Amino acid sequence: MTRVIKLHRGLDIRLAGRAEAVKFQAGACDEYALMPSCFEGVKPKVVVREGDTVLAGDALFVNKDFPEVGFASPVSGTVTLVERGERRKVLSVRVKADSGVAGRDFGVKDPSSMDGAQVKAALLEAGLFGYINQLPYAVSTSPAVEPRAIFVSALRDMPLAGDFEYELKGQERDFQTGLTALSRIAHTYLGIGAEQTSAALTDAKDVEVVAFKGKCPAGNVGVQVNNIAPVNKGEVVWTVDPTAVIFFGRLMNTGRVNLMRTVALAGSEVESPAYADVMVGQRLGSLLEGRLKDGGTRRIICGNPLTGTVTTADDFVGAHTSEVTVIPEGDSADEMLGWIMPRLGQFSVSRSYFSWLLGKREYTLDARVKGGERHIIMSGEYDSVLPMDIYGEYLIKAIITGDIDKMEQLGIYEVSPEDFALAEFVDSSKLELQRIVRQGLDMLRKENA
Repeated sequence: MTRVIKLHRGLDIRLAGRAEAVKFQAGACDEYALMPSCFEGVKPKVVVREGDTVLAGDALFVNKDFPEVGFASPVSGTVTLVERGERRKVLSVRVKADSGVAGRDFGVKDPSSMDGAQVKAALLEAGLFGYINQLPYAVSTSPAVEPRAIFVSALRDMPLAGDFEYELKGQERDFQTGLTALSRIAHTYLGIGAEQTSAALTDAKDVEVVAFKGKCPAGNVGVQVNNIAPVNKGEVVWTVDPTAVIFFGRLMNTGRVNLMRTVALAGSEVESPAYADVMVGQRLGSLLEGRLKDGGTRRIICGNPLTGTVTTADDFVGAHTSEVTVIPEGDSADEMLGWIMPRLGQFSVSRSYFSWLLGKREYTLDARVKGGERHIIMSGEYDSVLPMDIYGEYLIKAIITGDIDKMEQLGIYEVSPEDFALAEFVDSSKLELQRIVRQGLDMLRKENA
């Protein structure tokens, strides 16, 4: 019987432009790029040169700290550019794709007859191991780590997030194979939504299924870890994106690396929001072409509006991107009396506007912050939307002051930046909480190295 955990804190932000459960054909793309920035905590070392020929599954770069962890090319073709930024930081490795995808054959495997070491070896060989993250620190993990448990969250409930149940259709076998493979390494938990009905989720084998009932961010894997089995100092758990589980399953079932994923194109600036099958590293322009509304300035976000990265049509689909959202920039807004003007069309957590009288509705929000940075107000704002057993406001203050002992005592090992996305949204102090949490985690990681 599936265990159900009810969460009583959180906030659902209903934004206009949620993707409909239909697919459209993305435009053609002849150049793909794998970006090291998609893999938090990885120090990339490029192992190919411009002009080299690669197959899908060949490593484009490795983790300098753990050279056995490579990152596979999504397509076959010719390496056209190793893009570098300041201080020669690797920004991307680009590949001009062949007319057809030729993949390296790693051999079909049956994970039910493998042990954990063999599963790790298979993922390392195919350049997929780097898709596994860990808590603490919310970074890409290393093969030397023995996790206490593995957590997969199949619930996506951030604003405009893609529906994993829709993505899963037709890929149930690969998903189950991926779960079985992970279960050979450590006890695996699959977190789902109480409203999800797909048998591939509710009746998943070889894992412990836990259903969550509550508002966003119930789908955050960090929130689920905190409510199932919190991370203590000295412990490590792995967290895996559900699409990466499908990648692992495809590898086992076909012997080849296939990084095709279903991405939601959503947002109020999108004409007919829907889904498309795209390859990791595909240029965003091929997804956006002909799909945006006319007029006005807009913000393109790789990810959802709360945790995503501001990008452009010339950038590429990230390794963990499940949605691309487009919302108004808001730089041309000219409102009489500014924020003090009574209105019905704006969302307010504190019910400053009368829109809450109209019941559940969708809102068109732009990218404006609507205020400046100011002193932290200890009002319990963070706790109202953070369904974790931690003191969010005190933890943020400890990170800002660099008090490592306080950070540890207040539960920094249990959190990732995305867990504070809603707190950042409601924060009247207008602080960049996700950036602050990332700085704190990097500080602890460096201190404990």
